[in-house]
Amino acid sequence: GGGEGTGDGAGGGEGTADGAGVALVQADATALPFRDGSFDLACSAYGAVPFVAEPVRVMREVRRVLRPGGRWVFSVTHPIRWAFPDEPGPEGLSVAGSYFDRTPYVEQDESGRAVYVEHHRTVGDRVRDVVAGGFRLVDLVEPEWPEWNHQEWGGWSPLRGNLIPGTAIFICERD
Repeated sequence: GGGEGTGDGAGGGEGTADGAGVALVQADATALPFRDGSFDLACSAYGAVPFVAEPVRVMREVRRVLRPGGRWVFSVTHPIRWAFPDEPGPEGLSVAGSYFDRTPYVEQDESGRAVYVEHHRTVGDRVRDVVAGGFRLVDLVEPEWPEWNHQEWGGWSPLRGNLIPGTAIFICERD
């Protein structure tokens, strides 16, 4: 998770010509090194949320560092994508597994040590995580594939993007 400071949160950093500074802080999303109520906005774009086995811990920690009324906006690969092969062409349009299979995707190094772990959750799971973390879900945005984008990369393509969403953006508010 990340945050956008309002002067009393992250602080520091290299100043810009107008005197504003932004600090870069690397931290565990379940133990953010900021004071309670330090931020008005927290944002994570394909960040911590899908990589933590217990996402409610992230939600609660983000809630802690937000002021009342603060916004928490995070994006994840749309959960429906987990049911389809990660292929940009027609082979990526047939369901290959259960949408409800919550087995994490794991990549291992030569010694068998997990080096990449991503946890699948359904849309309902994500909504329940948001609520359990102390937030109100304001909106769930499922961007449509832009007509002008003809690029393919990984499992992303206009073919698939015109049929199923690739991204889910959760807009949440702290009470």
